[in-house]
Amino acid sequence: MATTEEQDPPAAASPDPSPPSVAAPIPSTTPATGTAAALASANAGFDHLFANDIALARTAFSADAASPFHLLGLGVCAFLEAALGMESGLMGEASRLLALSEAGAKKAAAESRKTTSANANSSGRDGGGRFAPGLEYDILHADAVVLLGLTHALSESYMGYFQCMYALNAAHSKFTKLYKTVFPAGLDAYTYHTPAPSRKTSADRLSLAPSTGAASSLASSANASTSTLGVAPPSPSPSPSPSPSVPSTPTSALAPPAPAPTKSLFGRWGASTSSLLSTKSASSASKVAAVSPEEAAQKLREAEERAERERRERERGPEGAVEEMIVAGSAFGFGLFNLVFSLLPKRVQSLVGLLGFKHDRALALRALAVSAGLNTLGPNGAPTGTGKDVHGVFAGLVLMTFHGVVLLLAGYQADEARTVRTYKAIVDGIEARYPTGALWILNRAKILRMSNDPQGAIAVLQRALEAPQTFVQADTLLVFELAWTLLAQRRHQEAADAFMKLTELNSWSHATYYFIAAGCYVSLGNRAKAQELCDALPELLQRKKVGGKDLPTEVLIRKKLEFYKEKQKRRGGDPAKFVECISISPADELAIFWNTHQRIDDAVAEAHIAELAALTPHVAIAVPSPLLPAVDEKHTVQPDQPPSADLDTPDERALRALLLGIMHRTLRLYAPARALLEAARSAQGVKVSTWIAGVALFELAVTDLKEADGGARAEGETRADALDKAGWARVLAGAEAKLDAAQSFAGKSDIDLSSRLDSRIALLRDEIAAKRGMVGI
Repeated sequence: MATTEEQDPPAAASPDPSPPSVAAPIPSTTPATGTAAALASANAGFDHLFANDIALARTAFSADAASPFHLLGLGVCAFLEAALGMESGLMGEASRLLALSEAGAKKAAAESRKTTSANANSSGRDGGGRFAPGLEYDILHADAVVLLGLTHALSESYMGYFQCMYALNAAHSKFTKLYKTVFPAGLDAYTYHTPAPSRKTSADRLSLAPSTGAASSLASSANASTSTLGVAPPSPSPSPSPSPSVPSTPTSALAPPAPAPTKSLFGRWGASTSSLLSTKSASSASKVAAVSPEEAAQKLREAEERAERERRERERGPEGAVEEMIVAGSAFGFGLFNLVFSLLPKRVQSLVGLLGFKHDRALALRALAVSAGLNTLGPNGAPTGTGKDVHGVFAGLVLMTFHGVVLLLAGYQADEARTVRTYKAIVDGIEARYPTGALWILNRAKILRMSNDPQGAIAVLQRALEAPQTFVQADTLLVFELAWTLLAQRRHQEAADAFMKLTELNSWSHATYYFIAAGCYVSLGNRAKAQELCDALPELLQRKKVGGKDLPTEVLIRKKLEFYKEKQKRRGGDPAKFVECISISPADELAIFWNTHQRIDDAVAEAHIAELAALTPHVAIAVPSPLLPAVDEKHTVQPDQPPSADLDTPDERALRALLLGIMHRTLRLYAPARALLEAARSAQGVKVSTWIAGVALFELAVTDLKEADGGARAEGETRADALDKAGWARVLAGAEAKLDAAQSFAGKSDIDLSSRLDSRIALLRDEIAAKRGMVGI
């Protein structure tokens, strides 16, 4: 496994088809015949897509416009362009193509079942093997529906979330049916068993049970994730007991537990000889006296052999591309649906819960790991060649995104090293197969950043961007990540250039990019350039919106522009030159919502503190800080200050207190951090930046948790129970109480970016639950 140190950039794709990283040749323009052939042809297109060549991918998918497999490929291309490049204009095209694929899949499923019914003696079913006819097209249909729903969610608005859930409502029963059909005995046959979360942290390496192939490799990542989320994976035992959400697959050949009865389209996975034995045990017992011991032993051996054969049949991997698609696709669709629902804001969850939706995030992550593990790595963890089902790659991408979001936005991880290791294992597997893919390079850079190596992350991104662009929307993500990483390092000129570069690469909120770049120029002291960029904002804010509504960041920008103009007028200046009165960089303010200030160098944090502390009125806190003056009275945010002060409004002083509190916590100065965050929370007279109180409460909860972990490390401890249970119980209860208070600010339309706060609270609650499990509370 590669380390998180800086690595050389992957080489660009070569026209020589011999290296494993190069996508398969473009299929003939002659349409493929048969399900297996059409699937293989479409998979070749996906190989090009994952290797970062969307033009070749489209050519491959266009080879058979009548195939629902190829239509889905075209829809995925449009979806990825819309999602990765934040291109609102492409959402309509993505929806159109996905709708065509949905209709085509439904028609193909009906025709497949009709054809098979007419030929009852048919055994091959064109690659479908052991599964019922048409199941592969049911999966295609589910894929199209969930992507349609996610297209609606791209707006990051509550309306978009509602539309997303409306679309997914149509697929809910299908996902559940597919999962129960393909996995009637649960996922345990595809995943390994690990001990339930204990007091051991990542300092004690994970002990992996013996397993083969990639299913166990990636499934171990999912089980590690469930530990991070505070959900216990199944414990290893000769005959595991069934889980309420995941029925256990028998692992003992001598006495496998009988699966629950199910009406599975694939009956051989839904029942076993052992179940027949259990139902006939009473009658067999009455006859045992009439059977000799030798005959009884022989019958028992035969029954055990039958049970073992059926167990192997249930647990064997898929054979052929169509079977693989059915297994990987069912796991992917079910896992993705559950994970998306679990990450929606609580208000949306509660409303759509009336429709009967339930979610199990731990099971979702396990299902995604099953899909990713079957397809991204071959035996013994070796990278596979092209031709494997694409659901595994998408499952890996979803898992990467989830772990990246947890590391970025949760603020605290119960076991951060394990989360990083899990994230890295998934990236390693897929990047080995597609080293030129921008999506995998992006996640490699994120791992470096989350591992406190921002310079290494910047180097990886910059080298990747030097390669020829063949998938602009994917490369846009590299620029977006680079811009935030440069800003975090106070490399303001480079950050400004990167944010402005984004306006050339996609059509998502140019106003947001301009506003952040203007903030960079404020920090550089180039207020003329900052004013030039701000002058362009009114026109940019008038551009057509997704759904006709402003994005959350644009709502905040409108308020800030009016705030600056009012301040400039109050101070006797020209309102048209309002940048003159900006004291705190708008870029640093927006960076709070992306949690940019958490993973910065000590020197960078100290530079921020020195800059903020120099503003008048000077900061005064009773808690000693080596970076701030100490006074006798408690620090408060006074509502009234003379107009000559740099910060003459409660809004600005509360914002400074919030930023200073975050910076002090980054420097592990927890006492002054808490005092400053409390001052931001309790600030009186805040009129515009009403989001500060809720975010301050969230950051106070993070501070409590980090301080508890930091105290354990200071004492030389590496175990999660360095504090006693009573101590951890107090810390966790206090953090949850603060999150409860922060929740009152989340999800409110009059509070800026409240849905993001809502999501962050949900992620942190999961980490708190994980910590409870680790310390045995």
